[in-house]
Amino acid sequence: MRGMISDLLDAGRIDAGTLSVLPVPTKLAALVDNARNAFLNGGSTHTILIDLPQNLPRVLADKGRIVQVLNNLFTNAARFSPGSSPIRVAARRDGLHVAISVSDEGRGIPPEQLQRLFRKYTEISSDEGRGTGLGLAICKGLVEAHGGRIRAASDGPGQGTQITFTLPVAEEADGVTDQARPSRQGSERQPVLVVDDDPQMLRFVRDALARDGYSPLVTGDHRELSRIIREEKPHLILLDLLLPGTDGIELMENVPEMADLPVIFISAYGRDETIARALERGAIDYIVKPFSATELTARVRAALRRQSEMEPFVLGDLAIQYERREVTVADNPVRLTATEYELLRVLSVNAGRVLTYDALIRQLWEGPDSGDSDRVRTFVKQLRRKLGDDPARPVYIQNVRAVGYRMEAGDRG
Repeated sequence: MRGMISDLLDAGRIDAGTLSVLPVPTKLAALVDNARNAFLNGGSTHTILIDLPQNLPRVLADKGRIVQVLNNLFTNAARFSPGSSPIRVAARRDGLHVAISVSDEGRGIPPEQLQRLFRKYTEISSDEGRGTGLGLAICKGLVEAHGGRIRAASDGPGQGTQITFTLPVAEEADGVTDQARPSRQGSERQPVLVVDDDPQMLRFVRDALARDGYSPLVTGDHRELSRIIREEKPHLILLDLLLPGTDGIELMENVPEMADLPVIFISAYGRDETIARALERGAIDYIVKPFSATELTARVRAALRRQSEMEPFVLGDLAIQYERREVTVADNPVRLTATEYELLRVLSVNAGRVLTYDALIRQLWEGPDSGDSDRVRTFVKQLRRKLGDDPARPVYIQNVRAVGYRMEAGDRG
């Protein structure tokens, strides 16, 4: 009964956005060991097999809460697995996060149920009886409060299930530069723009950002976006997906000033296809309402850290080293003018997206009246010639007839 009440309270806090965590640098092995001991002391007949690399970095974690996540995952795996089968725990470095997986050899999950596995009151029948239907939903809320993600995978009935969640790496979070973490001195705080037509949400996000050392800029009018970006130069945008008369994805495509800025969508729409569409259009992250202040600031911090550590762009033989402003083709250096390099940089940073002539003019020449489409075409022609890109069969810079140009999404790192 105490466990059920605790689950209901946690679920309520997650829904209300009031659940808080206190992450500190922690060794993952200690968390896994604590969770395993608690699980086995509960009388389980399953063996927990642990495979953690020796060089795994510390993670930012609220110890009690992550032990709770692991315990829930162990319990869930045991309910759907034969008593003699092992439960496996593994981890690996995944960029700025550590990915932790819990795998079983049980009955597996049909593909159609994977999409709703982390929703409240979702129950899959079990020989061990029914639970509250809250365990995995609570895991999702706790992981996201740390700035991580959680997902499930199964090859189908009889093939077992693997649930993987991520936690931020602590060493990088502790040792980032001033560019990646906001200064506590007001004059040096990183500006973050929040666009949402809900006044209550604007206040909540503004206060959370201010408490964490950022300089929040807020507006409920999407028509102010271009002006605010030009005048205030925010480092990141938190953008509501649905706004009066438009949506966030449409704004990303039509507001040229947004082209270079990382965008995190905030929305009440948590459907996987909506999130995938937003990320495919260039968003760096997506947070589903309601969310806690801890999750919000963790996501903002991670996004700004990735932005400050821009990895090289590689597309075929073309490589761009942003930090050194170096461009090579087949390892041969390419000498570009400042405008040619900026054109290539803007196109590559927005790889996969079409940039209109107007968007490129605003990006390159600081205003809509500073050039025309012929001027853009001239610089693209010069740039292609230096890159060895055949205009008849371009590899790097593609024409979008009567609209603008695009580059294919390349590799990072």
